[in-house]
Amino acid sequence: MHVPDGFINAPVSVAAGVVAAGGVAVALRGARRELDDRTAPLAGLTAAFVFAAQMLNFPVAAGTSGHLLGGTLAAILVGPYTAVLCMAVVLGMQALLFADGGLSALGVNITIMGLVTVAVGYGVFRLLLRVLPATRPAVTGAAFGAALVSVPAAAAVFTLIYAIGGTAEVPIGTVAGAMIGVHVLIGIGEALITSLTVSSVLAVRPDLVHGARGLLRKPELRTRAASGAGA
Repeated sequence: MHVPDGFINAPVSVAAGVVAAGGVAVALRGARRELDDRTAPLAGLTAAFVFAAQMLNFPVAAGTSGHLLGGTLAAILVGPYTAVLCMAVVLGMQALLFADGGLSALGVNITIMGLVTVAVGYGVFRLLLRVLPATRPAVTGAAFGAALVSVPAAAAVFTLIYAIGGTAEVPIGTVAGAMIGVHVLIGIGEALITSLTVSSVLAVRPDLVHGARGLLRKPELRTRAASGAGA
């Protein structure tokens, strides 16, 4: 989904850059409430994981491949504000070091893959947790559903941006069908990776998962002596 240079015209790219800058500014303030000495290292690891995972493509259909976006995963693990910062750093490094997404389109990419995936994914995740029981499988299932929705939502926003400022001579209906259709399939891969990662962290350190904080307790190890005393 990385948008290259010249695919979106200059006025819309500038407008998206303003939106992205505003979102990052809000995230900088909000992240102060999410980060502490315990969670800051996890934010760094999350950004590194998303960066690496985005470099790996998996086959989807008809010669099309996709990769993890990671916004929902980051939001669940470290909080939505910190997740926006992680995504902005990842996308900026990819554009600067690997030309993965154009520099002039960086605002578009941060808006689509950073702001939209985080906002939609974390919003759906919190809504699902309101109706699901406070159990680890429920949190994992909510992560799956949230990630699944976030990817086509990002594709839909890209389609809207293209409709306003796209420079290619491709009908908007064709773009919408291709982008949203393919990204529904990519969303399944995103959902699997997100749910498996969240489940793995929940199994050992549920206290570090921002989205599940207060819902689950850290697993306790019981020795045989303690069990005998309790009996």
